[in-house]
Amino acid sequence: MSARVRNNVVVTGRVGAPVVMLAHGFGCDQNMWRLVAPALARDFRVVLFDHVGAGGSDLSAWDADRYSRLDAYAEDVLEICRELDLDDVVFVGHSVSAMIGVLAAIEDPARIARLVLLTPSPRYIDDGDYRGGFSPADIDELLASLESNYLGWSAQIAPMIMGNPDRPELGQELTNSFCRTDPAIARVFARTTFLSDNRADLESVRVPTLVIECVQDAIAPREVGAYVQARVPGARLVTLDATGHCPQLSAPEATTEAIASFAAVTT
Repeated sequence: MSARVRNNVVVTGRVGAPVVMLAHGFGCDQNMWRLVAPALARDFRVVLFDHVGAGGSDLSAWDADRYSRLDAYAEDVLEICRELDLDDVVFVGHSVSAMIGVLAAIEDPARIARLVLLTPSPRYIDDGDYRGGFSPADIDELLASLESNYLGWSAQIAPMIMGNPDRPELGQELTNSFCRTDPAIARVFARTTFLSDNRADLESVRVPTLVIECVQDAIAPREVGAYVQARVPGARLVTLDATGHCPQLSAPEATTEAIASFAAVTT
């Protein structure tokens, strides 16, 4: 199966322009970029895709053992790049896809030449002096709730992830996205996401990196953004005047500007 079909790859924008690849987070698909991609497409070649198990990806490619590790998603990203003959890609990874991008850039920095880590977290669970935002008990409860009642869990947690309670339509959109995901696949991806620990990988990144955080984020607090910036060599940190974990929906103009400014810089 071709990677383009497997991952429902969509390519838009200017032919011959620098390539920006947009990667969605847990429970989402490429539609999460709909307010950002058209603006980026005016100046860049934009590559959108769905992780296997999400959106319009080929579900026959899903394998619970393979996709129980983030490395498998990074391998898919690099396979897409090879199949489309893409080099010097600016990879924009939202949430868990930020660490997927980190792994891909470490593996092949010629393909993934720049990283934009949008509301990233290398570890969600607190550990000693490290604050990831969740205690082990929090994550145990989250995963147990997901296992027992995925649709109910989605309706409860999606608005918290989105933030912006004064804009309930955003939380509802994320809830709907979660509910479109096969519960069996979501359970595996949730465990892969929330139990991951990629802190040791950050120091191995050797490509220019931009970290984008929000002033208030229940999933990736600002301590996490500072941690990532401090450990990725030469990384820059931009704090958006936005709340929630999905600024591509809640603050698309500011998110687009931050990505475009970084992607346009030649090195």
